[in-house]
Amino acid sequence: MFSILSSSSSSQLVNSTLNFQNSPKSPITVMSKTSKFKTLTENFTVRVLKAENRELNVALLSPFTIASSRLDSVSNVAIRIELNDGFVGWGEAPILPSVTAEDQIMAMVKAREASEFLRELPEMKLGNVLQEIGRFLPGHQFASVRAGMEMAMIDAAAKSVRVPLWKLFGGASSTITTDITIPIVSPAEASVLASKYRKRGFETLKLKVGKNLKADIEVLQAIRAVHPTCSFILDANEGYQTEEAVKVLETLHEMKVTPVLFEQPVHRDNWEGLSHVTRTAKNRFGVSIAADESCRGLTDLKKIIEGNIVDVVNIKLAKTGILESLEVIELARSSGIELMIGGMVETRLAMGFSGHLAAGLGCFRFIDLDTPLLLADDPVQGGYKACGAVYEFKDEGGHGGYLQWNDVAQ
Repeated sequence: MFSILSSSSSSQLVNSTLNFQNSPKSPITVMSKTSKFKTLTENFTVRVLKAENRELNVALLSPFTIASSRLDSVSNVAIRIELNDGFVGWGEAPILPSVTAEDQIMAMVKAREASEFLRELPEMKLGNVLQEIGRFLPGHQFASVRAGMEMAMIDAAAKSVRVPLWKLFGGASSTITTDITIPIVSPAEASVLASKYRKRGFETLKLKVGKNLKADIEVLQAIRAVHPTCSFILDANEGYQTEEAVKVLETLHEMKVTPVLFEQPVHRDNWEGLSHVTRTAKNRFGVSIAADESCRGLTDLKKIIEGNIVDVVNIKLAKTGILESLEVIELARSSGIELMIGGMVETRLAMGFSGHLAAGLGCFRFIDLDTPLLLADDPVQGGYKACGAVYEFKDEGGHGGYLQWNDVAQ
């Protein structure tokens, strides 16, 4: 079970300004592809009537263990914003210990303060409201709450003009295909999960590693036995020392297994080690290395670019918020760095927003938006439809997901 505690002319303007005739493969910049979003932020006027937040607690099917932490249930924050035209937007601030700066208690406090702040703002352009949110919730320390507030504002505005987010962000596609994650478990448990996911149509498995090198290899062997054709993404969540990360790749090479991606093999501040693993992985094994924890925003990305440190960066809205994520995506693409999109452990509120962004932009080589599939219950009504590994997004305004706000105890 889960618990939650506690206009027509504008539409014509946005829909008539630009169309979607760009191929997903065309070399169009992110800001050009999101020009419909830019039009909305610059021309649509909003006034917040109501803004509120509540705890969003959902059980997991089983504990979610990574190298740096273990999660037994989701303890996020849901955000509801109602505009004076009656349209309601929904957002989620995901909380993942050791990754997000906020815990749930702090996120609830800051979301409540931000809600009070929004209710006091005068009528203004959507873009100005988003900038005010950024000033009120600055930096990495409030990034998850900032993302949740931005999600809800953008969702409400998109509903008001009756445009789905995937079209607002570029309209490249109305579907995405995700991988699915196997957390740190025993070889026997990993075998059962891999077999189940194979039957459900998942061709790419993301395997959490980084706590015990020998155990990691045994799990890989167990998965390979039941799903021999799957593609692997390894995610160490900062768990390895530099030479351990290289040893993993050497051992996999001996097994004739080549991961399609190796994510965050070493500690986020170990820039020299990360660079060494990247060079070794590329030159000896043809494997790409991704920065997740090492890329928390534009400052980190600029360092990555200057040092040619990794091949891929993982975009997570809860690390930077929506607006900075678009800037990170733009800079990464213009610098020749490939993109992955992921999340914390989220419900279909936050994951649906990320999915719309990924589908609309069409520029992500790796898509890791699976955590709603790991939950014991789905509190979200409406939204995208999941068919195995494929998510299908509808033509309704916004991201389409919502919570039964008044049907639960506050």
